[in-house]
Amino acid sequence: MSTGKFITFEGGEGAGKSTQVRLLSNSLQRHGKKIVMTREPGGSIKAEAIRKLLLEGRVAKFGPFAEALLFSLARDDHLESVIRPTLNKGSWVICDRFMDSTLAYQGAGGNLPASLIRALERTVVGDTIPDLTILIDLPPEIGIGRAQARQKQNTGGDPDRFEAMNMKFHTRLRKAFLDIAENAPDRCVVFDGQAPPDELAKKIWDLVSQRYSLAPKIAM
Repeated sequence: MSTGKFITFEGGEGAGKSTQVRLLSNSLQRHGKKIVMTREPGGSIKAEAIRKLLLEGRVAKFGPFAEALLFSLARDDHLESVIRPTLNKGSWVICDRFMDSTLAYQGAGGNLPASLIRALERTVVGDTIPDLTILIDLPPEIGIGRAQARQKQNTGGDPDRFEAMNMKFHTRLRKAFLDIAENAPDRCVVFDGQAPPDELAKKIWDLVSQRYSLAPKIAM
């Protein structure tokens, strides 16, 4: 049996997921674990091409169902090309977003029936369910402010398709993520995204190290 673990990070825009993915991956590597950091949409060559279409908003005119289908298509290739082969080798996968984002964004955010998204999930994901999902919770007004500041600093361009949605959308999104975590308490753990990054990283490491019997300290 594989000894690899599959850990996903979820949350709204600007929650700090990418930073925590990197910090946790670095800590696991220092403890001798082989790590693949990846993201969704994306993570494989075909999935990255689909990511560009989705974040540029070129699919939005076809509605949330079309977006959900493309997310599922990207996820299928990501799973087959990267995630499953990595886990089968006994390495760990740390992924910035996965199936819960589709349920939150296209489900609660896009008003698609949860049953429809769950059907896509069963078909594409199957039994490759994350061992642990870390949800970084943040009030949407703070997260959007962070995301817009980051976008301006990095590219000076416009926000992507989802960052540009109104505050009502992001409020529904936050509730959806919290509902997902409440309904899957064995898999999902919620952390306060307003904590300083180093403090948050230590709390996440404490959880991971205890759950998987690793050394309890973290070196930042």
